[in-house]
Amino acid sequence: MGTEQHHDFDAIVIGSGISGGWAAKELTEKGLKVLLLERGRELAHGSGYLGEHAPSWKLPYQGKPDRELNATDYELQSTVYAFSSANRQFWNNDRLNPYAMDEGKPFKWYRGAAVGGKSLMWGRQTYRLSEQDFNANKADGHGIPWPVSYEEIAPWYSHVEKFIGVNGRKEGLPQLPDGEFQKPMDWYPLEHTIQDRLAKAVPEITLTNARTAILTEDLPGRSACHYCGPCERGCSTGSYFSSQSSTLPAATATGNLTLKANQVVDRLEYDHSQGRISRVHVIDSETRARSSYSARLVFLCASTVASTQILLNSTSETFPNGLANRSGALGHYLMDHFLGLGAAGMFTDNADSYYYGNRPTGLYIPRFRNVGKQDEDAAFVRGYGYQTMTMRGSWTGQLNATGFGAALKDKLRKPAATWTFYAGGFGECLPNASNRLFLSKSKKDRFGIPQVAFDFQWSDNERAMAVDVQAQAQRIVKAAGAAFVMPIGNSDELSVPGEGIHEMGTARMGDDPAQSVLNRWNQAHDVPNLFVTDGSFMTSSSCVNPSLTYMAFTARACDYAVKQMRAGTI
Repeated sequence: MGTEQHHDFDAIVIGSGISGGWAAKELTEKGLKVLLLERGRELAHGSGYLGEHAPSWKLPYQGKPDRELNATDYELQSTVYAFSSANRQFWNNDRLNPYAMDEGKPFKWYRGAAVGGKSLMWGRQTYRLSEQDFNANKADGHGIPWPVSYEEIAPWYSHVEKFIGVNGRKEGLPQLPDGEFQKPMDWYPLEHTIQDRLAKAVPEITLTNARTAILTEDLPGRSACHYCGPCERGCSTGSYFSSQSSTLPAATATGNLTLKANQVVDRLEYDHSQGRISRVHVIDSETRARSSYSARLVFLCASTVASTQILLNSTSETFPNGLANRSGALGHYLMDHFLGLGAAGMFTDNADSYYYGNRPTGLYIPRFRNVGKQDEDAAFVRGYGYQTMTMRGSWTGQLNATGFGAALKDKLRKPAATWTFYAGGFGECLPNASNRLFLSKSKKDRFGIPQVAFDFQWSDNERAMAVDVQAQAQRIVKAAGAAFVMPIGNSDELSVPGEGIHEMGTARMGDDPAQSVLNRWNQAHDVPNLFVTDGSFMTSSSCVNPSLTYMAFTARACDYAVKQMRAGTI
């Protein structure tokens, strides 16, 4: 079938997740006619489990996993904490859309498969990178210097935070810059007890609210959280930020957005005579029809791995090793955060306080190692933070209760006597050229596109940091007054790369075109109408969740691109 020509748009955005949603919103609000291409299925905000097949409250097998289906179609996706029978339609079908897992070294690639991408089921932890994070590469020599400072991106962090809604507490810590926060979520009594003890025993430790993109105050079209709990199933009230609840409605309201789902981007066509992308080639995943579209601007926001796959597959005489890859850096410097290490403690304090509601986030312990300067006792550079969880057993812990009738029911209503407090570390990964993703030479997907393969392993720095993560977690939980402290995980066995779901860095930005793919505006050095604003652009990883940084850089890149387009330089 030949390629069908279509009317040009002002801009094409590829991917509708966290970055793509923001690109669509910013560009349409600036008056551009935008085509948004999404590989996944159409999904209306507020639709229940499997859309028309069942209401959201009625799940097959009473919500228990369909083991047979998971084994055949969701072998990898079903291993992530957020996957369930209630949201299976959000996730990639591993049978239909595999990647070359048996080539290179293991890496878990978790993928969304619906309009909104992983913004539908992300963890919603929302932090700014600090000045120290932006200076880290230059300071210790790992990676290339960031071309952007914290001072430059700070206004864009504020721009994003005000729109998406982030609840949190200001702490005045240089390693965890404060932002534009809604009121913080309330703490459980035990958490106040722990905070008081930590302040006395380990004053260098700060226990604060996890800064989370979940509303505690209404925003237009979205309601404050009502603490129902299972956020990863999708939030019909829009209380948590997603493209579906926030940026896409804003873009649609302008009248400037055209959204096409089930569109697999095959490649970007480069016109050497014009020095720009001339067309975006796509395949309809349902009909297999091939089409192409043109626009003055192209924003590639398909996710780190998917965007890099597209660029690597977009070869030409000018770019035989991938579009915009003059530096050879494309696909290299892949990063993720390691996790799964920490400590848990059992507490008998606050036994008279009741565990109520289902607060959809925990607390946070910001980085305290190598802050400002290198700690003498640290056998590693950079740092880590802890995400915490506070739990109290309920009637499930009383299953051995004896009795009959009202007396038994009364026993089962009472919560367990003990609380559990868990601190799990997220460690920074250094940028290394040997950590990469590449295209398989022998395997193609059902659309004829080379499958992605990975070659990634943790460095000695991450391994040394992991030992400290676990040791310090035990020290903190003990200082908090736990009656019993238990290490979680094994510092000799780090999480499988990709399990942090914070993949980034494979089309990094930098001032030197010989060492980087993008410039300081997320614009390809050698392809002026191409902008890449998902996690691909990250020059280092910090130790905090990166999604807010993707959003801020996307908004900033859109502002720059439109100004350049109107000035006639793009």
